[in-house]
Amino acid sequence: MRLEEIYARYFRRVYAFVLSLSRNEHTAEEITQETFFRAMKNPEAFQGRSSIDTYLCSIAHNLYVSSLRRRKREAADPDWAAIPDDRDLEGDLMNRDTAKRLHRMLHRLEEPYKEVFSLRVFGELPYQEIGALFEKGESWARVTYFRAKQKLQRMMEEEDHE
Repeated sequence: MRLEEIYARYFRRVYAFVLSLSRNEHTAEEITQETFFRAMKNPEAFQGRSSIDTYLCSIAHNLYVSSLRRRKREAADPDWAAIPDDRDLEGDLMNRDTAKRLHRMLHRLEEPYKEVFSLRVFGELPYQEIGALFEKGESWARVTYFRAKQKLQRMMEEEDHE
């Protein structure tokens, strides 16, 4: 497959993935462009051990994490507000206010829970691809997602009782 075809075929998927991580259109666009630039600059790096879109999302993931680290060094951490809940987290995403609260609370989760939850819920990635991004298995991704969901539910319950 030619590089132009790869770009045309996978651009939206990678952009949506980065947007789900960053929740910022400008950041998503920048990182997506950089992802394809890096992939095209060094096509030999793709060894075929995963699908092309998983490979591209892996590059995007690494670029996003690097940008977070860079931003963290450059500025103070934002003030994350606490958020409430409804016990069904996926259902909560339909409610804008609750989704905002959930997103803010998600930032208080430690890694890898925060990222696995984001990739699954916002990025809509299958467990197999999430596992591949972390160089782990599908069951690791399932368990990590489940634990992240439990942690968020506990955080929300605690806040509801405050």
